[in-house]
Amino acid sequence: MGPSGQPAVLETHTAVLFFLGDRVYKLKKPVDLGFLDFRSRADRERVCHREVELNRRLAPDVYLGVADIHGPDGTVCDHLVVMRRLPAERKLSTLVRAGAPVADDLRRLARLLAAFHATAARGPAISAHGTRAALLGRWDETFAQLRPFHGGVLDAGAAAEVEDRTHEFLAGREPLFAGRVAGGHIVDGHADLIADDIFCLDDGPRVIDCLEFADRLRHLDVLDDAAFLAMDLEHLGAAELSRSFLDAYAEFSGDPAPAALREHYLAYRAFVRAKVGCLRHAQGDPAAAPEVAAHTDLTLRHLRAGTVRLIVVGGPPGTGKTTLAGRLADRLGAVVLSSDHVRKELAGLAPATNAAGAYRQGIYTPAWTERTYAELTGRARRLLERGETVVLDASWTRAGHRDTARALGVETHSAVTELRCAATAATIARRVAARTGDASDADAAVAAALAAEADPWPRAQPINTELPPGRAADRALAVITGAPAPA
Repeated sequence: MGPSGQPAVLETHTAVLFFLGDRVYKLKKPVDLGFLDFRSRADRERVCHREVELNRRLAPDVYLGVADIHGPDGTVCDHLVVMRRLPAERKLSTLVRAGAPVADDLRRLARLLAAFHATAARGPAISAHGTRAALLGRWDETFAQLRPFHGGVLDAGAAAEVEDRTHEFLAGREPLFAGRVAGGHIVDGHADLIADDIFCLDDGPRVIDCLEFADRLRHLDVLDDAAFLAMDLEHLGAAELSRSFLDAYAEFSGDPAPAALREHYLAYRAFVRAKVGCLRHAQGDPAAAPEVAAHTDLTLRHLRAGTVRLIVVGGPPGTGKTTLAGRLADRLGAVVLSSDHVRKELAGLAPATNAAGAYRQGIYTPAWTERTYAELTGRARRLLERGETVVLDASWTRAGHRDTARALGVETHSAVTELRCAATAATIARRVAARTGDASDADAAVAAALAAEADPWPRAQPINTELPPGRAADRALAVITGAPAPA
């Protein structure tokens, strides 16, 4: 835009902006891009007034009104949004690229956005756009718009993976999105929150240029709104600022969204920017090609990170499965469900209560074990459907129980990984003998009996828990994510 105060012109895929003195004049292009149609002057006038009205919610002192453009004969031929010119050097994207300290500005912005969302319009008509079906519709609309670009500016293989991973995530998450709607998280938001449109001023941030041309696209989950800026910060090379901004937003908004939903919306927003890049490229901007590639890569990175997983960690008592399960949960931000804890909860006992008895007696009869595994997988289902990755800590000695876990993964469209903990007999005996205050009641005899009766488990990846716990967890994570195994 040039230095503040100097005349300048900026063109986007939908508008031309003229920077003159202390004013900015925005002229809508008479274009039809499929998702918007500005060919009619009346439509451009309507959208100009709508833009001023909506953007005054976050920047009331920036949007001054709408001016008419008159032709030589005095008739109105077009319209301009009139804005107060903001200092270019205080644009967030400029500050981030320069490495300027903006952490405090972003924290103020997170507070502003949370407050905006707290009072934003809500209601049944708005909430309808936050359902799983509505989000799937927006994704599929984007996929259809981008198919003509496959094999050209948009890599066809990457686009296919984006589509597959998106459909897999959404297919199993109906309760997650129903919960977001019921919790009042769908609002009339900004919907185009990028660093180019945020200015960090001494008296607080100014957020401009919300999505004005289609209400349905502005009716969205609050996390979707915040994720747009977080994605853009990451694209600018500020991944840590991106994470801290979303963390601050979660703090100020009190939003309990699971990590997988955060990743999904980051991916969605990255692919929206990939779409914009494709459109710019089609309009003759060759510089858009690397932006398409970068945003597509970012989309895939977050879709992969947002995979909902069911991790089955098993092995006889003393093989270290509970230690491994806990470390994996810490690394993945997952929920651990332990058969030892569930069994005692069902019996009305505290976890540390000793309920030891003869093998397969008391709360360890086959019937109690079936009840325990049924409860374990039932709880896992509810969590997986809400986007939580789950680690199941149990012996898993019976093939039928493992089959049930695999079926659960299929039904909830969750990636299943089976890990079997392994250690020497001496190590197992030492660990079992050293237990105190543990939820497990298994002694050496029970451990040996379970190991002897265990059904073969050919699908499981063995994890050597003789290794230090951190290294064993590293190896398990490599199995889970498909990354190269650490040395």
